[in-house]
Amino acid sequence: MGKLLGSSQRALFPDGKTEEELWLEYRTSRDPKIREGFIRQYAPLVKYVAGKVAVGMPHNVEFDDLVGFGVFGLIDAIDKFDPEKNVKFKTYAVTRIRGAIFDELRSIDWVPRSVRQKTREVEDAIGTLEAQLGRPATDQEIANSLGMNAEEFSKTMMKISGTSMLSLNDVWFSGDENDKVSIVDSIESPASLNPDIIVEKEEIRRVIIDAINELPDKEKKILVLYYYEDLTLKEIGQVLEVTESRVSQLHTKAILRLRAKLTNIRKGIV
Repeated sequence: MGKLLGSSQRALFPDGKTEEELWLEYRTSRDPKIREGFIRQYAPLVKYVAGKVAVGMPHNVEFDDLVGFGVFGLIDAIDKFDPEKNVKFKTYAVTRIRGAIFDELRSIDWVPRSVRQKTREVEDAIGTLEAQLGRPATDQEIANSLGMNAEEFSKTMMKISGTSMLSLNDVWFSGDENDKVSIVDSIESPASLNPDIIVEKEEIRRVIIDAINELPDKEKKILVLYYYEDLTLKEIGQVLEVTESRVSQLHTKAILRLRAKLTNIRKGIV
């Protein structure tokens, strides 16, 4: 963060200062020119996040709308960023941008009621089964509990895939404005966890991380590749040698498993 900005970026800021110097200055001065420079510099990040969110969304959700929602998150991130906490702004901003997009999607209630109901039914079935079995339920077991055959279950998972992105960003634990934890915030590389990210709320993050680690290997790998390594669903399919639609199904199932497990933990069900 402390390195000099590239020539194209430096033009956005006054006096050729480093970005680190400008963050420190903005924190005290709230200079609108510096703020505007940060907005212009990180505008591509908003489009990047909106592009990832757009995957799996129904056609009535416009990309430009997602970008517009995300800009509010970027502005919020700029105003609240603390450069002394040793967290990269990009890392911090992605969470704020994504959160702003999903907050707006919730407010306009874009998910059809029938899809929301089906998502809840599948999640409840997974939670009940896995509490009883003490292990991840298979597709066939979940389908049987829902009274579906394999083909019907596959179609159902595709239909609800767009909602899994929304549910992944639901706040699972919340204290004050700066003390919120969602599942997506806790997905980290299995090799190491960034201590800067988990210094606060460590126990609640540990519960979520443990739940992630208990997922079937392929589902856990998809979450890590998508949210940590920033691969697209198509790229993940190439890595795992499965179709993009299969990756989407596995991603959705992983999220529903996580939500079901965390709901069981809340209820005290082992």
